[in-house]
Amino acid sequence: MSLISQLSDVETFDPFLSMINKCPVLSTPTDWKETPEAHIFISDIPGLKKEEVKVEVDEGRVLRISGDRNADDEKDGSNDKWHRVERCRGKFLRRFRLPENAKTDQVKASMENGVLVVTIPKQEVKKPEKKVIEIEEKKA
Repeated sequence: MSLISQLSDVETFDPFLSMINKCPVLSTPTDWKETPEAHIFISDIPGLKKEEVKVEVDEGRVLRISGDRNADDEKDGSNDKWHRVERCRGKFLRRFRLPENAKTDQVKASMENGVLVVTIPKQEVKKPEKKVIEIEEKKA
């Protein structure tokens, strides 16, 4: 029998939920897929409106997805007694270094039902040309 199952309901400790609530990476799961045309980022951010989420790309080619899961619903001034709080609260920030082929000036984002989709088109990256240098004979 595990230690967790021995605790009463009042004392139940779930180490996974505890870790999620403290870690913005786990509290904002994001998938990144690459198609032939684009890089697509899909983030689960339930309960937030698009106005509460910020999507940015900085000069260093880093995609930043940030926001704030406000805890105001717990501080509504009532005398309610909370028995369990498992949903993540507070600010979150996810960063992804974009590859060279990302067109950072054409980023598009949309949000529906708590799912943010950021699409970054790709461009063809030219490989550096090899220039053959002819070796001359040194004249004495």
